[in-house]
Amino acid sequence: MIDKTSISVFYDAQCPLCRNERRRYERWAGHRADDIQWLDVSEHEQLLRDKGVDPFMALRSLHIETAQGTLIEGIDAYRVLMRRIPPLVPIAWGIGLPGIKTVLRKMYDNWVKRRLKKQGRWVT
Repeated sequence: MIDKTSISVFYDAQCPLCRNERRRYERWAGHRADDIQWLDVSEHEQLLRDKGVDPFMALRSLHIETAQGTLIEGIDAYRVLMRRIPPLVPIAWGIGLPGIKTVLRKMYDNWVKRRLKKQGRWVT
């Protein structure tokens, strides 16, 4: 099922891989890309705070806000984004499986921590 309502994606625009992934999602989404608003965490810190999200936590994990105002983070946020792109729908389903979701979350968290430390942006 493809969600046709708009979403806001809070992502780390200082991360080269994150920027590349954004371009890839936009390309794959085609005309559906118009329903995705991409917001750089660093430029929207106050907006995140107003929504109850620590900007540093938003750097550590992808956050999406649905048109209904629901905030979704982590692997579930990736699943929401992937379900908008027909070829990625099966992957979105697969990464939501309990064992896979847990392992992917740990791998993702470790990767982000290493990246932010390397960039001197990790806050403990």
